[in-house]
Amino acid sequence: MRPPLSTQPSQRPLPWPPAHAEGRRERVGTWPLKSEQVTRFDALLHEIHPDAPRVDADRISQLGRWLLGMPEEEARSVLDERLDRIDQLRAMIGDRDWDCADADCARVRKLLAYLDQTDNLIPDRIPLLGKLDDVLLLELAWPALAAEVDEYDDFCRYRNSEHPFGSGMTQRASWIRDRLAALALVRHNMLVNESHYAEGGRPATPFRVGG
Repeated sequence: MRPPLSTQPSQRPLPWPPAHAEGRRERVGTWPLKSEQVTRFDALLHEIHPDAPRVDADRISQLGRWLLGMPEEEARSVLDERLDRIDQLRAMIGDRDWDCADADCARVRKLLAYLDQTDNLIPDRIPLLGKLDDVLLLELAWPALAAEVDEYDDFCRYRNSEHPFGSGMTQRASWIRDRLAALALVRHNMLVNESHYAEGGRPATPFRVGG
């Protein structure tokens, strides 16, 4: 079984094809994949996420065949649910209240710079497959961005529900303080529950059966 590229339960995983000793396919659909463009794509991916798997033309071709093998509506859903992440990334680096780490912002900007092009590894004009390279870059680079995006999403939920006052720095300080307090409460309740369980495991006074 091929390992999935994503384990998020809301998404159908993209199957990451196994590598072949010799690349057998060099086109996706009818579009030829140029080796120098594939090399640049792989280099960009590893600038964003050094631990990402290597990308080659054969694997991209196999993903294209997988995508074309499903009903069009389902295939578009696979693409669109990942392309929605672009809005998350734009919002994060454009939010003045969020202090995005410099390294993460640099990664996001490199990613968006590629996604904003219309003629890249697979031109956007190619029906259905035109967004496959964008989705693949998002999917493989995402582990390097996920922690920052998750924190930003949590901060946005906090800001929308609690409406903290002050500057972005003040709001972030309130968010961190309240989240740490909530975490401390959870840990306290766990310790209390464990203590009650240990004490209740064996009664101090044996039960007596009246006669």
